[in-house]
Amino acid sequence: MSDLKHFLQHQKTILETLYLIRDIEEGIAERYPQGKMRCPTHLSIGQEGVPAALAPLLKITDLAVSTHRAHAHYLAKGGCPKAMLAEIYGKATGCSGGRGGSMHLIDESVGFKGSTAIVGNTIPIGVGLALAQKIRQETNISVVFVGDGAIEEGVFYEAANFAALKQLPVLFVCENNLYSVYAPLSKRQPVGRKITDVVNGIGINTAIADGNNVVECYQVLSEQIQQIREGRGPRFIEFSTYRWREHCGPNYDNHIGYRTEEEYLAWKAKEPIARFEQWLADYQLMSPTDMAKIRQQIRHKINAAFEFAEVSEFPSADKLANTIYG
Repeated sequence: MSDLKHFLQHQKTILETLYLIRDIEEGIAERYPQGKMRCPTHLSIGQEGVPAALAPLLKITDLAVSTHRAHAHYLAKGGCPKAMLAEIYGKATGCSGGRGGSMHLIDESVGFKGSTAIVGNTIPIGVGLALAQKIRQETNISVVFVGDGAIEEGVFYEAANFAALKQLPVLFVCENNLYSVYAPLSKRQPVGRKITDVVNGIGINTAIADGNNVVECYQVLSEQIQQIREGRGPRFIEFSTYRWREHCGPNYDNHIGYRTEEEYLAWKAKEPIARFEQWLADYQLMSPTDMAKIRQQIRHKINAAFEFAEVSEFPSADKLANTIYG
């Protein structure tokens, strides 16, 4: 890796972020059947590699927008676990005041400008944020998280074309987990078509990386972000990854026919956390004991966040419609 020294400075942060995303979402899945989280929730268990690698590369002044599967992106941008869980529980202490739920997270204090349930809906917003950054002559960037399904939305092409035309400081992070709800790529795209080829045709430079290889993710992200900060226009990175659980909800759904148990097990065998732990151990950068201590600290933080969400108050009826516009 050309930037190994810089990477090693952030290895603990990356590992902490991996553990935070995985364990907080496992906690959500465990508690969801209790009926206290009354909003749909889309988990990204298995897809932690990309946001964890991105976390130390972003400044607090950088901006980000996300999708319906936003927990990992929010936490990686510096979002507060207590505020996120309180939001999912519908509490007034949530990052959106308990009004948005899992799919509508926003925290301007860390530059997380929002997520949405509508596929592709935040893409033009993220590009608009990048336009404002360029007009103000800032060195900040705008990150737009998308899934492979969002590349089939017309708004992506309009926004990407504008970003290329204006050479905006925007990074499109595409987490390709093979499925749009229950439809695989083979049902949505012609055989042989590559997402990056389509984006290249718009005029945006692209890269491809293994989304379950944290070290590779960091290297590619670091290179592309540096180019954006140098004023060399937008970049698009496609990361191959895989969600373990159902499209929406806490359960596993390999039995309903759209994917096989064998496929799931093959992807699980190359999941990002175990691979990164092994990499750290192989290069004697961190011992299993050190990693276990870090994970225990993260789990203590998560338990405290769940307790906070449980005891927080619901929004009062007289203020329930505040900050809601329609």
